[in-house]
Amino acid sequence: MMFLLVILIVPGLGFVGVQGFRNFFDDSANVASVAGHPITRAEYDAAMREQFDRARQVLGASFDVKAIDTPETRRAILDGLVQQLLLAKTTEDLHLSASDQAVLRAEQSIPAIAALRKADGTYDVDQYKQLLAMQGMTPKSFDERVRYQLASQQLPEGIQTSAFAPKALAQQLASLSEQSREVQGLALHAADYADKVHPTDAQIKQYYDAHHDAFAVPESATIEYLTLSAGTLAQRVQPSDAELKKYYDDHAAKFKISGEVRASHILIAVAANASKADRGKARQKAESVLAQVNAHPDQFAKLARQNSDDPGSKDKGGDLGFFGPGMMVKPFSDAAFKLKKDQISGIVQSDFGYHIIKVTDIKPERIKPFDEVKAAIATELKTEKAANAYAEQAGAFTNTVYEQASSLKPAADKFKLPIQTATVTRGPNPTLPSASPLNNAKLLAAVFADDSTRAKHNTQAIDVGNDTLVSARVVDYKPASVQPFDAVAAQVRQKVIAQLSADKARKEGEAKLAEVQQSKSTAGFSSTTKVSRAGAQGVPPQAVAAIFKADPQKLPAYVGVDLGNDGYAIYRVNAVDMPASIDAQRLSGAQWQIAQVLGDAEWSAYVDALRARSRVKLYGTPAATND
Repeated sequence: MMFLLVILIVPGLGFVGVQGFRNFFDDSANVASVAGHPITRAEYDAAMREQFDRARQVLGASFDVKAIDTPETRRAILDGLVQQLLLAKTTEDLHLSASDQAVLRAEQSIPAIAALRKADGTYDVDQYKQLLAMQGMTPKSFDERVRYQLASQQLPEGIQTSAFAPKALAQQLASLSEQSREVQGLALHAADYADKVHPTDAQIKQYYDAHHDAFAVPESATIEYLTLSAGTLAQRVQPSDAELKKYYDDHAAKFKISGEVRASHILIAVAANASKADRGKARQKAESVLAQVNAHPDQFAKLARQNSDDPGSKDKGGDLGFFGPGMMVKPFSDAAFKLKKDQISGIVQSDFGYHIIKVTDIKPERIKPFDEVKAAIATELKTEKAANAYAEQAGAFTNTVYEQASSLKPAADKFKLPIQTATVTRGPNPTLPSASPLNNAKLLAAVFADDSTRAKHNTQAIDVGNDTLVSARVVDYKPASVQPFDAVAAQVRQKVIAQLSADKARKEGEAKLAEVQQSKSTAGFSSTTKVSRAGAQGVPPQAVAAIFKADPQKLPAYVGVDLGNDGYAIYRVNAVDMPASIDAQRLSGAQWQIAQVLGDAEWSAYVDALRARSRVKLYGTPAATND
């Protein structure tokens, strides 16, 4: 159920069908179309930003936007959007859906929702609604998104899980995977040749001239900048108690808490795939229990312990605690909210089976007290007033920084904003949060424009998102440069020595390899060790690959491995050990792995076929984003 976590983070593209896919974005420009349904540039940009954010989270300080924003990445993201729209369309065409029971199980498996479960097994309805509201959803819309997500998974899961891997193929794969080889190694370390190479001044200068990029200093600018944001303005707003009370009185419906009922039930469970005969037997049992309940309503709890198939409530006499509308499957919820206190229902059928429900308590609909919601109202009013103030001041701020372009002080004084300073480069700073204004591509482009770096004029007010405007002024600009040779000569010399040492180790290693291939000598080699694909301690990955490429029919076999700046290594392969047998668990795992690969291939072929008959049009891969 990991995919369901996405629902509580961002609105996905495939949860609500083809039309839902369209409604999340503006149709400002199209990058592709599927059977006449466009994929807009806005959709593409959103997907690209999501890819950037994931990369930032994983890579941290080593994140480089240029390494991520490549033609290959852009095409892969576009293909992914096409596939999502294909899947959404096909799910609708095939009328795929998911049961109420499946939706409820899926929702309750989400950690954020599971955490709302109380000791008595019920859920905190208010917190549940608040959690969804923070994501712009209601319980009903969330149910539909989960339902569609489950439905859309049926197609790929059905195809991918249909693949079968022959046992013989799995046996062969497992045997090769667990094969080990007895080897001896001979290493020629580049470091051992460092005192044997003596680079000339000409070689050092030549290396410097050929590798200017390694000694480059990127252009940078020291800037002053002002930030006008709704968030900052909100800190200056303090609504009065009278305003808070008036808002409360005018918006009473907003603070209404839906009524809740406390109910107990007796469940006679029926499997989803039960036969007609089994369903009939379960119905007869439910009718029998209902007759006993009606005859002895005061013994409902006892009868629940004796007959209910719900393990969560059986031992509690069927008690489910309080719940609000929509918290239970629809037939159950509808029936419970029609009952009066101490009233018992007839037989209610749901995806779980047959229920007999008794309402034991009712909490009527109510309005939250003013004191309980006062802080929330204050926050809302501050946000509202700040948004209005921002809308009013944004234009004046823009005009001020433009009309008095030689300094930010007039704008700072007028809008009571602090002048901040920073040093920036043309590319984003990975040590700053991705949402930082100083990482905004438009702002950086404006900072490094000629009018800023040469004339030292204020930039225009740049909208960096989240109701925030930023204007910057370059105080000091340093163009990109290459450190002078004299400043880095010692550093260059070490690089040349390392390169020449590695070259010498490689040449001597290649000569030694040719020699031992003829003589079969073991002189200078290490003691024998076993190497497997899963365990090769002390053996570089590229050496492991070379060792397992050696012909097992021609032993001893010798392989040479170029270790780059580390030097060169020779390995003598003496023997190949095959596993005597493969245990059942390992064989089953190998079959599963092969089936996964085959299933993925079948799904990929199915998607290709869908594309071929769905009139997919690509209007060129979008250029690099401005994120």
